[in-house]
Amino acid sequence: MKKIFLLILPVVLLGSCVKSLDDYNIDQKNPSEVTPGSLFANSTKVISDILTTPNVNSNVFRFWMQQWTATTYQDEPRYDFVTRNIPLNFWTQFYREALMDLKTSKETIEADEFLDPAIKANQVALTEILSVYAWTVVVNTWGDVPYSEALNLVETGRPVYDDAATIYTDLFSRLDAAIAALDPSAEGFGASDLIYYDDINAWLKFAHSLKIKMAITIADADAATAQSAFAASADKVFNSNADNAAFAYQAASPNNNPVSANLVPPFTSRKDYVIASTIVNKMKDLEDPRMDFFFKDKIDGEYVGGTPGVTSPSDDFSHVSDKITDPTFEALLLDYSEVLFIKAEAAARGWGGNATALYNDAITASMEYWGVGGADIATYLAQPDVNITISGSNYKEAIGNQKWLALYNRGYDAWVEWRRLDFPALSPAQNADGPMPTRLPYVTSEYTLNEDNVSAAAAKVEGGDAADGKVFWDKF
Repeated sequence: MKKIFLLILPVVLLGSCVKSLDDYNIDQKNPSEVTPGSLFANSTKVISDILTTPNVNSNVFRFWMQQWTATTYQDEPRYDFVTRNIPLNFWTQFYREALMDLKTSKETIEADEFLDPAIKANQVALTEILSVYAWTVVVNTWGDVPYSEALNLVETGRPVYDDAATIYTDLFSRLDAAIAALDPSAEGFGASDLIYYDDINAWLKFAHSLKIKMAITIADADAATAQSAFAASADKVFNSNADNAAFAYQAASPNNNPVSANLVPPFTSRKDYVIASTIVNKMKDLEDPRMDFFFKDKIDGEYVGGTPGVTSPSDDFSHVSDKITDPTFEALLLDYSEVLFIKAEAAARGWGGNATALYNDAITASMEYWGVGGADIATYLAQPDVNITISGSNYKEAIGNQKWLALYNRGYDAWVEWRRLDFPALSPAQNADGPMPTRLPYVTSEYTLNEDNVSAAAAKVEGGDAADGKVFWDKF
């Protein structure tokens, strides 16, 4: 290859302008340096993809939350996450891809002495906000994890596992600092901002919405901190579905919606998924008008779901809607309906507001997002099983059931809320390989490469790194 290169070099020199022969050794498709903006954009896509994909190698939370089930291979609906090494795949996407890209982006920005100070402050703040979001997913999945010494393996080699509650405290501080640093009059990442397209005011709303989400998550573990954080941000959050933190996909691979990549041609010919009977039957009982936006292919005039854990031939059951499998259908990181459910719960906990009204508003926001009309929304809300006065301890059941429906197609967040609220009251899949998971066990490679630290963290988990152990905020 080198000899051929030298033979054609004189011809190339005649038709191009270069400074030295070294210029020909640069692979233009694989640059040695990447811009902070490209790193920020890539991390955004990685986070959106891993939380949205239904690929059984990395994200099986729709199965566990009985929103979908499998046609043939029942390992994952039955809670076998070892065969495919799902914890490692999920862990890797956050640590090696998303969080490392955000760290590198931030460091590169901070080292740029020529960057306008206001733009620099905004860019650093945006990397911090997205990092905080990613870290909450990691902590909510495992509990204690490498944090203070993570992402610096050259220096640390074997990072300690930080206390999960302590990590949350630091994340609140980092998020507050990022909020204070944002300047809406200055630019951010420009075209590399794939969520809000350089709208800094929108990022501020997202940051405050993320803060109240974090607050409500830890409410059973640290009510005082949770209430204080909520109160500081509750009036600065999303005001409509237009504020949703959404990642827009494109029609062509590799930037298409990962649901389409796993469910429909031309991306795949496999038929591995049907909708689950648990959610279908609940929505049928409530005559929920979102069914036509969630599902397709009625069987004898009605939607029919497969039983979780049981072989469910594709032709015998209903499927995921064309809306959701559209290659361009967006991913949601956080939305207006979720914010309203958080506010409703906060009100039920005595933090201010009308819990029932906010609960109804949350359902309405979900309906409107999916395309349900006003008359159908009113009819739905009028049903006795929906029109519930939120009072006393019933808020977990009422909000938990409706939030589960609103988080359809967001299996990971549905899993977090189910663990936290203990509703809906799901029964384990048939023929389950173990209990319903309430956390992911630590990755097996950590027991080889970082044995002392991961073993110390595992010893803190009830049952010793058990899948049915609980993270610090899961108190009931």
